[in-house]
Order: sequence, then structure tokens, then C-alpha cells
Amino acid sequence: MKRPTILDIARAAGVSKGAVSYALNGRPGVSAATRTRILAIAEDLGWVPSSAARALSSDRADAVGLVAFREPELLATEPYFMRVVAGIEETLAGRGTALLLTTVGDASTELDTYRRWWIGRRVDGVLLLDMRTDDPRPDLLRELNAPAVVLGAQHEYPGLPSTRVDDHDAMLRAVAHLVEQGHRRVARVSGPSSLSHAALRSRYFDEACRELLGSVQVQVETDYTARAGLAATRQLLDGPNPPTAIVYDNDVMAVAAVSELTSAGVRIPADLAVLAWDDSPLCELVRPAVTAFSHDVTAEAGAAARLLLERIEQGSAGDVWLTPRHLEIRGSTAGDMSV
Repeated sequence: MKRPTILDIARAAGVSKGAVSYALNGRPGVSAATRTRILAIAEDLGWVPSSAARALSSDRADAVGLVAFREPELLATEPYFMRVVAGIEETLAGRGTALLLTTVGDASTELDTYRRWWIGRRVDGVLLLDMRTDDPRPDLLRELNAPAVVLGAQHEYPGLPSTRVDDHDAMLRAVAHLVEQGHRRVARVSGPSSLSHAALRSRYFDEACRELLGSVQVQVETDYTARAGLAATRQLLDGPNPPTAIVYDNDVMAVAAVSELTSAGVRIPADLAVLAWDDSPLCELVRPAVTAFSHDVTAEAGAAARLLLERIEQGSAGDVWLTPRHLEIRGSTAGDMSV
């Protein structure tokens, strides 16, 4: 069936196309009675606005962009990213805005994607994820004058509003919990040091260990995948002074370690305590369940989407601080309790 047009509505209402346009766009030029009649006819005909025409007339694409520069293996297995997408989608859908999502394999393609989207008027703004220690994206987006919001920023990005988080206190609580359980050799399996949040967590881990244990402890860098996490775990446990507790930078690595180690006869937490930075349903599927930092990823992503819409619609927006993480203590470190 042919999609109804403004001309169809005009013919049914016995008015001009201009009068229909005024009525549908809420502009003056028609009486209240005529506007009501036109809107009723449009609804009866099943008319919906053309996104292309709306973009031309309002200079809006009614879409925001998100580029994922991540390992394919991680995209396929990590719950975190899908929860981020779900939170963004849920917020945008309620405002009639689409999410344009793409994955890339290198930083150059990522930058080209932002340029192409903005110049081609395909998005009204973008969301930035996984900020890097020397990140070229903020400068590019400021140069393009494209609205952008950073998800989970560890520090301020001038001109770019952000949802903010401070991992310092959380890392101190993680190490303190393991020390309270009697551990004196605590290691960390981190994400890539090129990522801002991973690099800062490494610094915070060193500071917490110096404060609570009196010395710097071992850290091994990975790419966040289960495969790399397991390799790092074997490296640590095969060393001359193996740790009795390991803090993993995500749930995927922690769960993979618990699964493999228990199958190999390692007693968790008696032989090795395991703590994950991000909580997810994965952490409760293994036995023992994994102690982890819980936070509402979906709600946090939704907050970033709302912040971007505010920036697009009002021209400015301020940073939003996220709720501190909650440590869910489970069997992989101490037992079934929470703090």
C-alpha cells in the first residue's frame, strides 16, 4: 500500500499543501479547528513524517552515532558493551531518535567515520566510549563543532560534557577487602594501558597497595578478552612468588579464570581469591560466584544519551557524576554477603 503523503492529506481535508504543512509542524497560519481536522485526517490515513524531508527542513538527522573500536572477540562476549547499547537505545527510542552504531578496526577509520557522519548530516551528535590516554577524538569533534558526550570520563574534556566516574575510591575498597581477608600478595590483570580508565586504575592500584600493603604489587596488561586474561593468570601463578588474590579489570577475564582454575583443582577462594571490576550476570553463573563492583550500566548509558540530547537541543550541557560503584562480595573472595 502506498504511504500517504501531505498531498493526500490536503486532498482529503480540502486545503492546500501549505496549510497541511503548517498544521503538521505546529506553525501558525491555520485556525485551531482546521489544524485539529488536518491532524485527525493524517492519523486516519496513517501518515508519518519522512525522516529525509524532516532533516532537510529542520537540519536534524534525528540520529546519534556510536563507534565501537574494540576487539571482535570482546564485542561478542562482554556483557558490558551490550548493556551500554541497550541503555542508549532505550533513552533515544523515547525521544524518536535513532542510534547509528558501527564497529571499526583502527583509530584512523574511527576518525574518518565521525567526519563522514557529520559532514553528511547523518547524525546530530556522537557518544564517545573507551577514551584513550592520548585521544584525538575530542579535538576532531571540537574542530567539526559536532555535539559529543563522553561516557564514563575519568577527567574533564573541555567543550564535551561527560558522565563522570572516579575509580580511586573503588580501587582502594577492592584492595582493602582483600587485605581484610588476609591477603598480602595481590596482583591485578588490567586492560590496555592505552585506555584512560585502565591506565588510571593501574595508578590507583599501585597507590592502594603502597598504602595498605606497604609495597607495589604485580600487574599484567591484557586486551580484556578471556583468552588474554587466562594467559595473564597463568603467568602470575607460574611466577616465583604467585599472588593469593587477583583483581581483574572486567567480568569476562575474572569468570574465565574461575572456570578454568576450579576445573584444574584450584580452590577459590582458599588458594586464590578473585575480584572483578565490572559485575554482570556472568559473575553469578560460575561457582563460586565472583565478587565484583556493581553499577547500573544501562542507566548510566541512558544518562549519557540524555546528556547528548540536551547538548544537541539546548547548545550546552554540564557534566553528570555517576553513582559510586557498590562492591558485591561473593564466594570468590569471602562468601555470600555484600557491602
